Amino acid sequence: MSQSILKDDFYEKIKPRLHRRIGRELRLAGHILDLGCGACGLVQYLAQTYRQKVIGVDISSGSFPRRRHTFDGRRFRCIRKDARQLGFIKDASLDAVVSVWALHEMEHPGAILVEARRILRPGGEVLIVDFPRDSLAQKLWDEKYYRPEEIKMLLKDAGFKDARARLIEKEQIIWAHGQQSAATRGLPYHG
Repeated sequence: MSQSILKDDFYEKIKPRLHRRIGRELRLAGHILDLGCGACGLVQYLAQTYRQKVIGVDISSGSFPRRRHTFDGRRFRCIRKDARQLGFIKDASLDAVVSVWALHEMEHPGAILVEARRILRPGGEVLIVDFPRDSLAQKLWDEKYYRPEEIKMLLKDAGFKDARARLIEKEQIIWAHGQQSAATRGLPYHG
């Protein structure tokens, strides 16, 4: 799709729709980690809408919200932490890991995905939502973005099964996911 017909506020306008789509995808997950959570918007949305236990991790805490609970009193956590060092989370203890518009910012995405795999329970899911190369984001911010097949390979290299990646939202967003194998039970991948 031609980027010239997309307005510069395209990503801001689709954010609520993406949150709803992510929520539907992860609706059965009880305990979720959001990697590169930024201002914790998705963390708050999932905790409020789906009553999930959600932890947000970001290397910068500058935009974390002051309020750390939803309107109904359910608490969520936003933690300043390097996504490669999630030792505070036990092996095989989470149902899902999500990362929205952040994987391209991470210095060691392969190591981060291996760590994400460690903390996922057998059958748990990782969901990556990011900007693709040659997208409107590229025009707006000129950062290094991945192609869908590159994210799929990162997931496979980290040991995720059923790794898939495709373009959505007028081909301006990568929607990729993989699954923790039931056989590995959260152990580090050495393939």
